[in-house]
Amino acid sequence: MQFLILYNFIALMLLLIFGINFLLNNFVFRTTLEFLKPDAFNNDHPSVSILIPARNEEKSIRRCLRSLMRQDYPDYEIIVLDDNSSDDTARVVKSFVAISKKVRLISGKPLPSGWLGKSYACQQLSEAASGKYLIFTDADTLHFPNSVSSAMSALKQNNLDALSVFARQITVTIHERMMVPFANFFLMVFLPFILISRSRSPLFCTAIGQFMLFKREVYEKIGGHKSVKKEILEDIHIAKQVKKHGYRFMVFDGNNNFYCRMYKNLSEVIRGYSKVLAASFDYNILIQGFVTLLVFALFLAPFITLPIAVFFFDWPQTIINMLIGQISVVLTLKIVSTIRFKNRFIDVFLFPLSIVYLVFISIHSLIKSRCITSVYWKGRVYDVREEEQLKLVKDNLK
Repeated sequence: MQFLILYNFIALMLLLIFGINFLLNNFVFRTTLEFLKPDAFNNDHPSVSILIPARNEEKSIRRCLRSLMRQDYPDYEIIVLDDNSSDDTARVVKSFVAISKKVRLISGKPLPSGWLGKSYACQQLSEAASGKYLIFTDADTLHFPNSVSSAMSALKQNNLDALSVFARQITVTIHERMMVPFANFFLMVFLPFILISRSRSPLFCTAIGQFMLFKREVYEKIGGHKSVKKEILEDIHIAKQVKKHGYRFMVFDGNNNFYCRMYKNLSEVIRGYSKVLAASFDYNILIQGFVTLLVFALFLAPFITLPIAVFFFDWPQTIINMLIGQISVVLTLKIVSTIRFKNRFIDVFLFPLSIVYLVFISIHSLIKSRCITSVYWKGRVYDVREEEQLKLVKDNLK
């Protein structure tokens, strides 16, 4: 019984510590709109290249381009790279090229050995760009007219060399709702955002490829996407490159700048998060297993243990009170996160189910990456057993 008391005390203390970090992050994680002011640029609007890698994005690219063509920033170009698509992505983009001089289409070259698809597409886009600033964004994003101007303003006013903006994530199906909000939630819980900008250590860093802005000279000095050509999570690793080279980097909340719907069904959710989770822990079974157990112990176990303690065992009131305290902290964090990121409030009560999804997908990602030795993404299958021997195993679009 003493062990149970000690265990629950430690769990409660950890949750309180993570909770304090979460609340501090809510103040540090500022929106880009805070920096958008009438005199933000003083009539100096440096040229911006908006770069979009597109592989089988026929259903998304039209909406993305329409939103980007309505930007209130005066000097920008849009370049789309058709990454060997098998659908009508190129035809859709050509329809925009025909009506606007701002839009260009380039055809992606065959994927060379040693490169992952998105990094190679982004590298080709950067070489075709003419802007002094480079914005990489995904084809499944939808931008407000202030998307570019607010990001540029945030970069300038914070004296940054690069930044990443987190979109408002659109979730429709129950599977999306259970998993997609986790990205923001767990970053806010576990990562001290203040150290992203103030610490030189690449350890304290995150980013999302849905929107990344670089000074062109900085992007080239860090080696561009060539420096992360073998990384599954190229967005986070290129942000780390920025910090490794001594440049300033920050992340911002883009809830009022642009939207994104990453996945549309259970299969896409499992495939997408399996890739992300395994790569996040560098395919290390021990570390990923430990973190999965920690998340289970802190965020799911109290919901299971409390009814057992009340209805089946005569546990001391001290343990019951600590379990109630753990659940209270977890639900408070989830409520604040739900309000901040505009998720569905009813999903607060389904939070234990979300953890079940996460644990299942984490186990699935371990099996896929270590036993099957491959990662599937955008029709391509990559062997990830040895980073130095990383190679394309199969391209389903050919």
